[in-house]
Amino acid sequence: MPLGDPKDWTDRFRSVDTRFLERIWAVWAHCVAVLPSEPDEDAITINLVEFLSRDAKARRLFHYVEYQYEPFGYTADGTAYSLGRIDMAVLLDQDRRRYLAYECKRLNVMWRGRKRSLAMPYVQEGIRRFMSERYAAGLPVGCMLGYVMDGDARTAKSKVAAAMSAQRSQIGIVAVPKQDRPAGSILRLSSRHRRIPSQEQIEIRHAFLPFP
Repeated sequence: MPLGDPKDWTDRFRSVDTRFLERIWAVWAHCVAVLPSEPDEDAITINLVEFLSRDAKARRLFHYVEYQYEPFGYTADGTAYSLGRIDMAVLLDQDRRRYLAYECKRLNVMWRGRKRSLAMPYVQEGIRRFMSERYAAGLPVGCMLGYVMDGDARTAKSKVAAAMSAQRSQIGIVAVPKQDRPAGSILRLSSRHRRIPSQEQIEIRHAFLPFP
């Protein structure tokens, strides 16, 4: 858990997320240009991290951006162990406990001739990892990044909001999700949740990135 006033850290994470998304949008066309027409989540994220790592303005925001970041948990005697792997993380400094987690999911995907929103897996396999404290343990903010494969970010955002409402008791929503200002064509939401087992609240910031 970062030292100092939790509100100060929440404000800092929000600010970093907003500026980081602006840089994602700035490099996005270059990233898409090197990808196949139907890339999987890993291919998108790997190449996005590569372009962000080379972007001078993005590098001013963080100490390091990492694909498949592995945060540590600690036993009572201080022994470290892995909490799993987060798709992408922005490390603010050399203290690996201070990071902004991004769990990445594809949305509006064509499968066997039909479009699947994948909004429910976004909630059940993405948001719930923050709820269980596998991701962003002890931190006040976490992020979800939706790759909208048909480019319809507005519909993807609506489907995710509906899925969150349907699962509200399972994901501990404590306030109605609110709209955030877009970053380029990246539409945004934020939601607040009560975590299990700590009962601490976390703000999850959602961004819907249109592909291509």
